[in-house]
Amino acid sequence: MNKIIRKVHFSENVIMFEVEAPLIAKSRKAGHFVMVKVGEKGERIPLTIAGADLQKGTITLVIQRMGVSSTKLCNLNEGDFITDMVGPLGKATHIENFGTVVCACGGVGTAPMLPIVDALKKAGNKVITVLAARTKDLIILEEQMQELSDEVIVMTDDGSYGVKGLVTNGVESVINREKVDLCVTIGPAIMMKFVSLLTKKYEVPTLASLNTIMVDGTGMCGACRVTVGGKTKFVCVDGPEFDAHQVDFDEMLMRLGGYKDMEREDMEKMKCASENLEVRN
Repeated sequence: MNKIIRKVHFSENVIMFEVEAPLIAKSRKAGHFVMVKVGEKGERIPLTIAGADLQKGTITLVIQRMGVSSTKLCNLNEGDFITDMVGPLGKATHIENFGTVVCACGGVGTAPMLPIVDALKKAGNKVITVLAARTKDLIILEEQMQELSDEVIVMTDDGSYGVKGLVTNGVESVINREKVDLCVTIGPAIMMKFVSLLTKKYEVPTLASLNTIMVDGTGMCGACRVTVGGKTKFVCVDGPEFDAHQVDFDEMLMRLGGYKDMEREDMEKMKCASENLEVRN
């Protein structure tokens, strides 16, 4: 069991946890993730490690409240324990001096991008980070990104902060003004698809960190399979990062939507159970 020592609300549905996990903190690298479970019969969910503190023996996780399992996790408080945590898993991000790198992240994708930006900058790259969200309240970790990046461009769909537009508008503005040697993108699958389409047009090599459904995180179940370059890959062991121009995003989006109806029903059941408990109390 892993103790939560700090909880921060970035917004109503986005939570940051600092969790005791000294062995994971010691061995993790940019791009690694963990599998976590709340409750003995809970569902395993993957979370990318957003940071680590070796002295404290902790790792940082950022969770968006979406389904039953993420809601149960977000409902935990400082002093509570995460039932199970396994990691670090996956392949670490390949880091070298590429030149100029654009890091395009949307929503909570900013959290897993943070250690990648840090590692890229330390390797001597010029790092331009594009932060994007629907509205100002959903922009997270901007201050930390400002410290690590050479430049930060903030995009909001509604224009409530930064520049009005999509993440692709921000990426394209950089490509049009200077040579970009690599793009890294993390965020919703649909966002990564359109970033990939854009960079393919400009022939900019692009890595995408995929966020597929996972069950065990060790390549045994096959739930996270994706098609990359016409071949089946498992995100948990072959990724989570792949050549974005080779990823079949349409297939990935279809698979991500496969359990939405079941998830909606489970959320309704959990909501009803919570309301009934409040009534009895």
